[in-house]
Amino acid sequence: MPEKIVFSTTANLYKNENLLPNNGKMLIEKAREACQGAYSPYSNFCVGAALILEDGEVVTGANQENAAYPSGLCAERSAIYWAGANHKGKKIKAIAVTAHRTGEDKFLAVSPCGSCRQAMLEYEHIQEGNIEVLLESDGGVLVFPSVASLLPLQFDKKSL
Repeated sequence: MPEKIVFSTTANLYKNENLLPNNGKMLIEKAREACQGAYSPYSNFCVGAALILEDGEVVTGANQENAAYPSGLCAERSAIYWAGANHKGKKIKAIAVTAHRTGEDKFLAVSPCGSCRQAMLEYEHIQEGNIEVLLESDGGVLVFPSVASLLPLQFDKKSL
């Protein structure tokens, strides 16, 4: 008989974005604004991400689709790669992610895809420190203490 193993994670749920600590409310607002930069004519699903660096600078990204799928890029990787290329050595403190459908004002619960989780985890490892993750949800904003908490079975340089 196999042994059962349970993987779990913990997040804080803030039912009102005004209750978010640190720069949380501002990051959610910046992620919402970033949705305006989405190019999503195929999915009609606009995703925005905003991250804050250790010096307080905010970097945003939006999903970019392409008819030659999978040539597009998610909002999270768009933002994190920009920060990595243009702010080398600066630590990322937190990232916020949200989405909405084209033509709708309601923001939706969204979670990073596996590729984005893996890319964000790489930066968490590079900087040797946690990146807090804020996800807009149906009940408010979920705040995870790290990217690693979203990816319990990690693949990293030690796996090679």
